[in-house]
Amino acid sequence: MDYPHKSACILWFAGCNMRCLYCYNPEIVLGKGSLSFEEILSFLHSRKNLLDAVVFSGGECVLHKNIIPLITEVKKMGFLVKIDTNGSSPNVIQKLLNLNEIDYIALDYKGPKSKFQSITQSDLYDSFEKTLDFILKAKISFEVRTTYHSDLLMEEDLREMVSFLESKNYVGNYYIQYFKNNVETLSRLDRSNNRIDCEKLSTPTIKIILRA
Repeated sequence: MDYPHKSACILWFAGCNMRCLYCYNPEIVLGKGSLSFEEILSFLHSRKNLLDAVVFSGGECVLHKNIIPLITEVKKMGFLVKIDTNGSSPNVIQKLLNLNEIDYIALDYKGPKSKFQSITQSDLYDSFEKTLDFILKAKISFEVRTTYHSDLLMEEDLREMVSFLESKNYVGNYYIQYFKNNVETLSRLDRSNNRIDCEKLSTPTIKIILRA
């Protein structure tokens, strides 16, 4: 599920530079890591020829000061590398792309520019857009995804987000994942009315795919 069509393990990195209201990983965002790089690499050595890929997630994994050398070591072992990112560190993503160290990226699209700050409690929309531009130019496998909560995004917001992707000449699937009701989150939110008309929001070039 975490790397399309590949068997993979996930490395969860503590810490994040956003405080998304719907985030259901508060213990990761606000917590501290418990494993050293040596322990991680030792574990992955034991999984060579058993796993296809390693997913770097969080929190926001690319905030870690030694993320590039760690990914380099993982690639040397022969694993594919996928990064889950909020797009807030375009320079790190660009370096990894230039080094050909990433095989797949999942880019979180939090909301349209008008709502980005209220949803993420950050002023990082321009960084997100820059990261998207880098990824589009790199032409590697990637996906764009959005978490939907009915109190935070309206259908017209999603339509605006699709139009933005079209303006960037993005073509393909756009994944919407419903907010998980009845879980602990960073902010108190009412129950989300998880209903989206995918067919109405899809366009000739961008297809909306729902993830439960």
